[in-house]
Amino acid sequence: MQKIKSLMARQGLKSPQESMADLSPVENLRIPSKEELRELREQPIDPQAEQEIIESIEEVYFSNDSFDMVQHELQQLPPELNLQELEDYRDKLKRQQAAVSKKVADLILEKQPAYVKELERVTALQTNLQLAAVICTNARRQLSVSKVGFTEASLGLLANQRRRQLLTGLLKSLRTIKTLQRTDVRLSEMLEEEDYPGAIQLCLECQKAASTFKHYSCISELNSKLQDTLEQIEEQLDVALSRTCKHFDDLHYTKVQLAYSLLGKTQTAMDQLHMHFTQAIHNTVFQVVLGYVELCAGNADTKFQKMQYKDLCTHITLDSYIPCLTDLCKALWEVMLSYYRTMQWHADHDQQETTPTPGDPAAAAAESDELTVDRSYVKKKLEHGLTRIWQDVQLKVKAYILGTDMSNFKYDDFIVVLDVISRLMQVGEEFCSSKSEVLQESIKRQSINYFKNYHRARLEELRMFLENETWELCPVKSNFNISQLHEFKFMGQSRSPSVSPSRQAVLSSSSFPAQEELSLFQQFFQEGNPFEMHIEQKEEETEDVLASNGYESDELEKCVYQDYDSDSDVPEELKQDYVDEQTGDAPLKSVSRETIRSKKKSDYNLNKSNAPILTNTTLNVIRLVGKYMQMMNILKPIAFDVIHCVSQLFDYYLYAVYTFFGRNDMPVPSPSLPTYAGREGVITRVVGPACLYESSGLGLISSRLRTTLNRIQESLIDVDPVGDTAGVHGPPEDRKEKVPSPHLSQLVVLTNTDTLYGLAQRVVATESLAFLAEQFESLQSHLDTMMPAAKKPFLQQFYSQTVSTASELRKPIYWIVAAKAIDYEQMLLLMAGVKWDIREIMSQHNIYVDVLLKEFEQFTIRLGDVSRHVRIPLPVSNVLWEHCIRLANRTLVEGYANVKKCSNEGRALMQLDFQQFLMKLEKLTDLRPIPDKEFVETYIKAYYLTENDMEQFIKNHREYSMKQLANLVNVCLGSHINKKARQKLLAAIDDIDRPKR
Repeated sequence: MQKIKSLMARQGLKSPQESMADLSPVENLRIPSKEELRELREQPIDPQAEQEIIESIEEVYFSNDSFDMVQHELQQLPPELNLQELEDYRDKLKRQQAAVSKKVADLILEKQPAYVKELERVTALQTNLQLAAVICTNARRQLSVSKVGFTEASLGLLANQRRRQLLTGLLKSLRTIKTLQRTDVRLSEMLEEEDYPGAIQLCLECQKAASTFKHYSCISELNSKLQDTLEQIEEQLDVALSRTCKHFDDLHYTKVQLAYSLLGKTQTAMDQLHMHFTQAIHNTVFQVVLGYVELCAGNADTKFQKMQYKDLCTHITLDSYIPCLTDLCKALWEVMLSYYRTMQWHADHDQQETTPTPGDPAAAAAESDELTVDRSYVKKKLEHGLTRIWQDVQLKVKAYILGTDMSNFKYDDFIVVLDVISRLMQVGEEFCSSKSEVLQESIKRQSINYFKNYHRARLEELRMFLENETWELCPVKSNFNISQLHEFKFMGQSRSPSVSPSRQAVLSSSSFPAQEELSLFQQFFQEGNPFEMHIEQKEEETEDVLASNGYESDELEKCVYQDYDSDSDVPEELKQDYVDEQTGDAPLKSVSRETIRSKKKSDYNLNKSNAPILTNTTLNVIRLVGKYMQMMNILKPIAFDVIHCVSQLFDYYLYAVYTFFGRNDMPVPSPSLPTYAGREGVITRVVGPACLYESSGLGLISSRLRTTLNRIQESLIDVDPVGDTAGVHGPPEDRKEKVPSPHLSQLVVLTNTDTLYGLAQRVVATESLAFLAEQFESLQSHLDTMMPAAKKPFLQQFYSQTVSTASELRKPIYWIVAAKAIDYEQMLLLMAGVKWDIREIMSQHNIYVDVLLKEFEQFTIRLGDVSRHVRIPLPVSNVLWEHCIRLANRTLVEGYANVKKCSNEGRALMQLDFQQFLMKLEKLTDLRPIPDKEFVETYIKAYYLTENDMEQFIKNHREYSMKQLANLVNVCLGSHINKKARQKLLAAIDDIDRPKR
């Protein structure tokens, strides 16, 4: 920079600052001399060479102005100086200096025209400023003259104006004082109009004005009067706030909140509001219950008003319990709805006040902070109050629920109570997301207490039905199912257990099922009451809740025969008891053998419709199951208790069917009748029910069924104690849970041969039980969803060990029919008269075979007669035929075992008889294979065994009795072996039989 300045000095140029200081309007610019210009032109003119010289300059020379180039060059000198090198380096520096100087001179010459132009503009500006200075001097002089001329007049005007303003202010103050004296009248009017914000605003303004004029003596008394008026306003405001707890009005609440905000007591107002809600709940429930108690008490002198609410609830009568509960819930709903609307008001109000108001920023910020604090406090207080309000409601309703013993309520009434409480719990869930543990626990206690008594009464009722049941077929349509019964209508609505029936009805009637479900508070935000709708719904849909327990024909038509189609389009012949499948005509009294054979493939189903086989009692059990499931659906906490009772209904029905038709309570045959040994080796008489299935070895009753029956008898059946044995049946508490064993009605005759020993009644009983089991199977998935997870093994065990065994009762029940339907005693007597020690091969079978086949034909005819009244399903006919054939085959073996002497030709005759029996039998039945066919054939073939083979036969065939095996040894091998060998074989037979004794 110093170099540039020195170059400018050499050229006669000055810096802009120096030029401005020395500038005059007439000064001319200095032009470089001719010598200086010539010196610059003599410098190298090659731009490239000049640029290379400039670029060769060290970078440090361009660093800053404080750089000391002399010091720098001296520091670069070598320790040993060489003159020639120094001169060369000096010449290099000169060339660099000359190039830089020429470059700077060129740049100065290039910018000189612009420099000159700018100097001209500065000269013009200087001239204009001098002219402006002259104008300002003249203006100041003129202003001084004006100031002197107007000062005195202005001061006079200002003084007069000041006096006027003072008088005007005094007049205004006098008028204000006069207005303050009349304020109390206006305040009273505003309070009567419930204009609380206006009254408070007016009162505060009056206080502020009074403080302004406190220097007047008349104002001091007015101040105390205004303070009393403000306190009176706050008291009335508190009363107005309390009214919002029962009937919320948006405009009224807005006035109250605005009034409290003017007083600066927003937080205090919220505290007071919660106190009022608590008091409103107490007063509301007390007045509702008191009204019903006094109404039912009549003219009693009892002072109910002085009673505690809990004690007052115990005076509610059974007739007024449900109306009082409904009104109680209605009143509590109004309180909770008011609280809900209060929260909604604050939420909407906070959104509306989020826009800032113009004004002083500092004041606006302070006001905003205070408003934020108030809003935060109000929000937290309201959210916390939700739980408190609902807890108070629960406690009040709990006291009401537990104040009355509901064990004697009608089922309809108790379901209504459950529905109302379920709806109330739904309100609580929507109100504050509460699970309503207090309400659930109280209603659970009442429900368990009620259900035990109700279930006990229903079991006694079921016993009465069973003891009066004649086991006649209850005609129902072929497409009948439990969903047509009113008690199961709730299952078709596909609703969750937590939703009350009345609410489901409201939802199902909605015309917009795709829309999002509205909460109760949204549905009844402006008007209406969910508990009022419940009552109306109950009145409209009584049939959908429950149905009569009776069996009047009208009710039966409505409940059982209800279907989408009508009977009007059904031909009359289909309504008859029996219609011939081939002709469509009613059957004749007699049925030929050909007709029987043509119909043996139709499982004796002589009706065109395969209608379910059930009785009135079956329907009663199904109805009870539906009612139990309704209760369980509404109140899930007692689901296990209800399902346990449902299982007892099925248990008792199963046990009754077994007791009536499956036990061996027939007269025992005389000792002279032949016997045979079962598979277990127990000697059992063949004829009649004396063939106990426990000892017949035919597997009539499985171990699972036996275990089930024993369990039912021990846990459910009350065996009447006699004398000293009373203690063994358990304490009275345990016996109270049991039911006496039912007794078969005397109208049911099971000893008539023509009716196959009550086969029709047995079919109706067993198949109605099978139908009931099928219905239970269809309900398993629904019951499983209701059952608590910890209790689900009980339900699984009930289905696997009880419900699934229902069909197994067919064997012991139909065994008794099969044992008496064929005259096995006559067959044994005929076989005893046959001579078996013949010496020639016979081509004709014995007469006992024809007699036995005749018995089977008669059995077929009687079976057809029974089927005219009751459809005999294929499984039933198969079981009957299986039992009859088994008994016939075992009777044959027993007859063969009674033979004293027998030849080989006699054995051949036995085979001929049995083959003839099989050939004819296969034409009578479609049952394949023939039961116990091998049992007879193996026994006949055993007559041909040797001594060693007989010993192995005895060990391997324990299904034969000791007598039958001994007969083989004595008759077949008696003449071929010695006494010692015979004793050995008999001893082996005795060893096999000994463990069974």
